[in-house]
Amino acid sequence: METARVLVAADKFKGSLTAVQVAERVTAGLRRVAPDVRVETLPVADGGDGTVAAAVAAGFERREARVTGPLGDPVTAAYALRDSTAVVEMAEASGLQHLPDGVFAPLTATTYGSGELLRAALEAGATTIVFGVGGSATTDGGAGMLAALGARFLDADGKPVGPGGGGLAELAEADLSGLDPRLKDVDLILASDVDNPLTGPKGAPEVYGRQKGASEEDIAVLDAALTHYAFVLGPETAALPGAGAAGGIGYGALVALGARFRPGIEVMLDVLGFAPALARATLVITGEGSLDEQTLHGKAPAGVAAAARQAGIEVVAVCGRLALSQEALSGAGIARAYALAELEPDPAVSMAQAGPLLERAAESIARDFLS
Repeated sequence: METARVLVAADKFKGSLTAVQVAERVTAGLRRVAPDVRVETLPVADGGDGTVAAAVAAGFERREARVTGPLGDPVTAAYALRDSTAVVEMAEASGLQHLPDGVFAPLTATTYGSGELLRAALEAGATTIVFGVGGSATTDGGAGMLAALGARFLDADGKPVGPGGGGLAELAEADLSGLDPRLKDVDLILASDVDNPLTGPKGAPEVYGRQKGASEEDIAVLDAALTHYAFVLGPETAALPGAGAAGGIGYGALVALGARFRPGIEVMLDVLGFAPALARATLVITGEGSLDEQTLHGKAPAGVAAAARQAGIEVVAVCGRLALSQEALSGAGIARAYALAELEPDPAVSMAQAGPLLERAAESIARDFLS
């Protein structure tokens, strides 16, 4: 009988394991039951936090830059580079992880550092930039990012408006003439699992503002400020899919940087070399911390399963928590899901013991699919 060839292409288990650690634990569990199995690992991400780590695991070089954090303090941010392709993750510069516990700045948090990180990629010679957006602490429509790249946002007195989305209410003039000229020669791909518009009931402030500490009053202020900002820069773009990604940084990239929007997992599978790895596999294992309704809307496991189904290769999933029916899983192309919650029902214990539990789940996969 031909030796099974397993491709482990899972995302992180947020708060427990990185995508690399998930792959390591699954591999260990499989080999305990099926010592001869061939395992190839390809940690994946959908454009949100963990995207740079996935690129580095796939052979990109990790680079670091000192940039401005969301609160204005300096932070160290990483991006990934291979040949002339860079993977830049906005959360590295402007993400929630840079906020002290319990400290939010919904009206003033800035994406300036994301612009500095893009500039670092330009200076490294990148001509293709995959810009993964998600996990942001910001709702400034990408104005900070554009300012770092040379744009000027001025009030009625000709002075720069304040940082964050709140300051955009005072915007009188947007001068994009100073944008870094190298951007014209770059293929900038906006990679996101979010297709929201910039404003309105499905816009960035309303849908994502609360997780960044915004009160109902703040949300109204931000929505009005971003509507005004879009009126000055280009209102048509504000309705495009992805404009509302990461507090509207998607809009800034689309309206001023010539970015093109693609679902994050599709872009990352291309960049990471998923197709050739898939061609070598007889079984694919994917997964993430929680398999739920959101998974079906552009998250990594759904993208992996869709590609594998197209290639006629069976897919199983691992997760911490399973909130999808078998019917929904089958519809997404996943034959079966193995949840850590089935092995350890206490969520706190399950998260703390995610590694060993994941190895046990992988042993079950080996018994069910490889023996």
